[in-house]
Amino acid sequence: MTAAAGAPRGRRPAGDRPARRSAARPSPAREVAARVLERVETDAAFADLALDAELARRALPPRDIALATELIYGTLRWQRYLDWILSPHSRRRLPSLDARVRVLLRLTAYQLAFLERVPAFAAVNDAVTLARGAPGVAEYVNAVLRAFARRGAPEREPAPPREALEALATRCSFPSWLAARWLARYGAEEAEALMRALNERPPLTLRANTRRTGRDALAERLRAEEQVQTRPTTLAPEGLVAESGGAPGRWRAFAEGDCVAQDEASMLVARLLEPAPGETVADVCAAPGTKTTHLAQLMDDRGRVLALDPQPARLARVTEAAARLGLTIVETIEGPVETLAPRWAGACDRVLVDAPCTNLGVLRRNPEVKWRRQPGDVAAVAERQRSILTAAATLVRPGGCLVYATCSLEPEENDAVVRDFLAAQPEFGRDTPADFFVAPDAAGFVRFLPHRHATDGFTAIRLRRR
Repeated sequence: MTAAAGAPRGRRPAGDRPARRSAARPSPAREVAARVLERVETDAAFADLALDAELARRALPPRDIALATELIYGTLRWQRYLDWILSPHSRRRLPSLDARVRVLLRLTAYQLAFLERVPAFAAVNDAVTLARGAPGVAEYVNAVLRAFARRGAPEREPAPPREALEALATRCSFPSWLAARWLARYGAEEAEALMRALNERPPLTLRANTRRTGRDALAERLRAEEQVQTRPTTLAPEGLVAESGGAPGRWRAFAEGDCVAQDEASMLVARLLEPAPGETVADVCAAPGTKTTHLAQLMDDRGRVLALDPQPARLARVTEAAARLGLTIVETIEGPVETLAPRWAGACDRVLVDAPCTNLGVLRRNPEVKWRRQPGDVAAVAERQRSILTAAATLVRPGGCLVYATCSLEPEENDAVVRDFLAAQPEFGRDTPADFFVAPDAAGFVRFLPHRHATDGFTAIRLRRR
């Protein structure tokens, strides 16, 4: 298998033709993508927030927004692979380059290797224009990208690393330490399938607000009003996958509270808790409120949902989401659960702990995270998760239940946290559902795997207090 599995074939190379030069401004989409990627590189910004900030500064048509988004996330997903296929064409190692230059080389290489409809001359010309500034920089970028554009078919890639792990990590564009973890856990074939699934463009998945509409009615409304085609999700009964583009925030159906953007695995976490109308339910890590509002929706907006979160700005988003969806039972409470727990001790029928984690299961949506995480982060995050779970458990009344979930696949953040909790809290035990959308494993965990379920990566388990 070549390293460019999934890359387009048959592209017409730019040959020896020099990049066309023009006094015209570069494509707005490429300009925005370059600015966002530079912020991600130099300021450790999150790509989604940096893109939102750029789009707030300047009005772009939907087509340019779509291209900028594709360029940003595609470049981040395939960063290591792009560095590998660029390296033979640069006399300097990419890590030694100025961040702006490195970003422009990766961004253009992504367009040339993966996007068939992007003319090579346009991509190269825009990169050269954006590189102008310090003497010689534009000329260097032009030379590297012209050589890269002449490289021909993907089969003419540089030789892969000799060591199998490094070859796999390079081919799939993942850090070696993470590839090693998954290789040891899943084996070579499944580890590669997982990494490739996490490099795919995630679908736009919607949750119908069943307090206001049904899934079929939402699909018809989106088709009629926005020309957005959808199909039902495979697992979640209230979910739709949008098969055509569009920004949900601009839809009338979204503004009027008929839908929420939410991954299918995320929807099923709330369903695992099985909240019922009239109950008191707590979501102890509530912001931004996607699962919180789903709990209220499943409760038919009857009862009480306590939404706890220590970050006031993010907690405000919970209030906004509940108001948009017409849900009245959500009560936001600022503060960490460890501090707030005594106030609500034994008061809740059900508690959701959607714990902060390494986010290694949602890399297809946040690809920059894989380049920032370090091996020690997994154990460090697990300590915080233990503290949250222990405090949250005190909210559960006898006979009540708790769901612990993370958007991570790592055993230290899931299996080990729950094992230690159960050892210290004998009044709790596993409450494995007999019939669920994804069958729990022998340990009682429901594991949503991107390469098996076409969802984000989530791990969840239900516990019950005796």
